[in-house]
Amino acid sequence: MSQLTIVAKILVKEEKRDFVLAELLKLIPITRAEKGCINYDLHQDNENPNLFLFHENWESRELWQEHMGNAHLAEYMKVTDGAVEEFILHEMTVIG
Repeated sequence: MSQLTIVAKILVKEEKRDFVLAELLKLIPITRAEKGCINYDLHQDNENPNLFLFHENWESRELWQEHMGNAHLAEYMKVTDGAVEEFILHEMTVIG
């Protein structure tokens, strides 16, 4: 098992920004406590406040997939449905 890095880009509708941000912030303490989570950091773009990025590191892809199946993420997806314009996820491996 090798470490997995996730970069998730979330572009939200301007009128929904504060709501989505509040929902994203709820995910942080729960996820950081999950088995295999090395870091789970949320960023907001300095030029576009509607753009958020999660930078995550997991001990393995299998543990990240467990995270992706958790109820708190399903709840986040449900309550933010229609508020997110674009979601792009990259699975990456450290090479240096």
